[in-house]
Amino acid sequence: MANPPTTKPTNDCYSAGERTAMLRNQEWRGQVLRPLLKLLTHIRVSPDLITVASLLAGLAFAPAWFSSPLLAFGLLLLHVLLDGLDGPLARYQNVASRKGSFTDTMADQLVVFATTLTMIVAGEAHVVPASIYLFAYTIVVAFAMIRNSLDIPYSWLVRPRFIVYVWLVVNAYWLPGSLDWVLIAFDGLLSWKLLTGFYNLRKRLGD
Repeated sequence: MANPPTTKPTNDCYSAGERTAMLRNQEWRGQVLRPLLKLLTHIRVSPDLITVASLLAGLAFAPAWFSSPLLAFGLLLLHVLLDGLDGPLARYQNVASRKGSFTDTMADQLVVFATTLTMIVAGEAHVVPASIYLFAYTIVVAFAMIRNSLDIPYSWLVRPRFIVYVWLVVNAYWLPGSLDWVLIAFDGLLSWKLLTGFYNLRKRLGD
């Protein structure tokens, strides 16, 4: 059995400012989802299985987009819903661990890559802002995990994947061509956090 969760994880990608809200949200979700968590535990569904199902649903967005955008959005919604279930299930089963947190973060990043690359290939997003978004997002998440392990967390952080997911729908049905502007806006914020993350890591390594 994995080690029980600590009150201060050392390898997640949350900023110091997010941590209190995250813990409260986790407690609330655990209470609301308790009947479902009890059922899943009874039928021996593990948190890792939920993570894999979430990942597969998110990755399925890519092929589904080219046959049915509506189906693709449904799969993306399923990914988001399952992504919010594996953590509460792990805590309910008392198997939450840093390994699980790391796996969940990597699965989320793979879906960010899959959805963004799909938008590039489909011509829904320009390659330049979309590529900057992918690069900066990935590095910021990596820096956040490294900084947390060194006990120098970000004071605040922007991880806009859910906003971008929603905007994929807006771009498809109401404001075509607007996705690039959303990506450009987040490119600026993510690039700033990338630079400050690098600076503080370099400073710590130089001590």
